[in-house]
Amino acid sequence: MKYLMFVTAILGCLHLSAQEQGPEWREPGSSSKAYGVYRNKLTVPPYGLAKVKALIEKIPYEEDDSSPMGNKDYMSLSLREKFTYHMIHMEINAQNCDIRPPIQDEDKKIFGMMADGFSESVWSDRQVKFLISNRDSVMALIKESTDRSKRMGANYKMAIVEINGREMIPYIIEVYNRDQKDRDLLTLLMLLMKNNEYKPFMESQSFRKLYGPDASYQSYIDYNKANEDLIIKRATDYYNTIRK
Repeated sequence: MKYLMFVTAILGCLHLSAQEQGPEWREPGSSSKAYGVYRNKLTVPPYGLAKVKALIEKIPYEEDDSSPMGNKDYMSLSLREKFTYHMIHMEINAQNCDIRPPIQDEDKKIFGMMADGFSESVWSDRQVKFLISNRDSVMALIKESTDRSKRMGANYKMAIVEINGREMIPYIIEVYNRDQKDRDLLTLLMLLMKNNEYKPFMESQSFRKLYGPDASYQSYIDYNKANEDLIIKRATDYYNTIRK
């Protein structure tokens, strides 16, 4: 079966780590679990999807944890099909047995880091080069696909960070305001301000709590109206500075 060895290794890590954690692990509530699933959900682009999936199935499992599509098949893809490929398949497979503990009250928090919808796999150098070299097209396709599916998945948000898509700030806010459900869109706004060293944000209490020396991947601020409004205002102010 495809990736059988890889999946077996991951399941083994999960089993061992769960045993090692002991009874101090408290089971999150149902709303927290549901939001965790929601945060990690990917958006699957429609562009040449059947063709891309068929080519991915041909990729052999590699012992070095890489799973790149062969160059001949890759070069046969159009730009839109390559976008689909990169959004559903990361070529570097991370196998990490340090399983993170469950997050309590995940639905009540705005995190400093976004959910990793690919389970810690990462884009290869080839994939990153494609995203950056075609950033205008990537941003346009993300908008087109998000409007179609009514959802900006974890993969799209990760791609926006990768290409430093700060021009998308108004659109990110627009998507968030549609249902105000995906707080990782607020995290995305903060990451764009952080990565571009926007001084008013870098000097804020929120920045120190989320990205300071004592921060971790679970660092968060409370989800409330005041924090939501403040993040959107700061991001809007930042966007207005780069338009000048």
